[in-house]
Amino acid sequence: GLIIVIIIFLMGITLYLFKPTIKTYSRNLFYMDTYINIKVYTSNKSLANQSLDEAEKIYQTYHQLADRFTPYENINNLYYIRHNKLTATNLNLDPKLYDLIKYGISWYNQSNGIKNINLGNVIDVWKKYRDLKTGIPSLNELKNAGSTNIKDIVLLPNNQILNNHPNIDLGSIAKGYATQVVGDYLKQVGLPKYLINAGGNVLVGDHDDDGVYRIGIQDPTKPNEVFQVVKGNNLAVVTSGGYQRFYEYQGVKYNHIIDPNTLFPADKYYSVSVVCDSSTLGDSLSLVLFVMDIEQGKALIKKYDNVEVIWYTKDNQIIKSSGFDKYE
Repeated sequence: GLIIVIIIFLMGITLYLFKPTIKTYSRNLFYMDTYINIKVYTSNKSLANQSLDEAEKIYQTYHQLADRFTPYENINNLYYIRHNKLTATNLNLDPKLYDLIKYGISWYNQSNGIKNINLGNVIDVWKKYRDLKTGIPSLNELKNAGSTNIKDIVLLPNNQILNNHPNIDLGSIAKGYATQVVGDYLKQVGLPKYLINAGGNVLVGDHDDDGVYRIGIQDPTKPNEVFQVVKGNNLAVVTSGGYQRFYEYQGVKYNHIIDPNTLFPADKYYSVSVVCDSSTLGDSLSLVLFVMDIEQGKALIKKYDNVEVIWYTKDNQIIKSSGFDKYE
């Protein structure tokens, strides 16, 4: 009996000694106006570094495709769709951009027109005022900024788009979409333990030591504090808020999230955070919910599986959807 115990004990020591050490491999990036940090947890150094390189390429690709302000050589991006001088009726798009635009259009109907990726003309007017920090646009100026009709974006078969120069803005979906592509890629190559923090857009896989992630949601009224902790693995926590990107004029803060019904910034909440299993969905929903009133928002999220929301209202109320406590 004693010999068996000693053998088992020695086997335990051997297994312990040869257990590969899980290390943290981290990469800091800056794309889509956002500081992004990716961490992967693995004992395979070369796989980690290779995958972080690939993850950076994914972010860079989506950053360039969704860039409305910069032309890139040989990249048919949003700038190219808007400003090309071609006489061709149709343009060929990178399949990734085609899918991203298609996804954006699908949200127009899902959100009763609140998510409109053809708001670029209105967003540009606000951007001009935000950069100058003087004054605000008149409703007339916003209405005359140019078409915001979603039907102007005409996708055709074989990754083509009608060349009628729409001013497409994918700022409200590209980051969440790219983050989900990166998360899916990491799982696919055998790195299920990861954490991605893309500024207000957090996506986590399995926990590094088989525990549970604790994701803090920033208090929009006290920037260095957290007002809610979300516990869980394999989930996305995405926040939309007006407290980081805004300008102030005559004591009023104007954020960057435009309500297409008024053409002015939405102003019901400090922030809206969505917890779900997809960064793509979380990004899209958080923005839509930021514009909708709470009752509308509660009705909308019932259409999706496993979505919970926390609203931080302008009168300092914190309102949670009915199943939110499972993450507390």
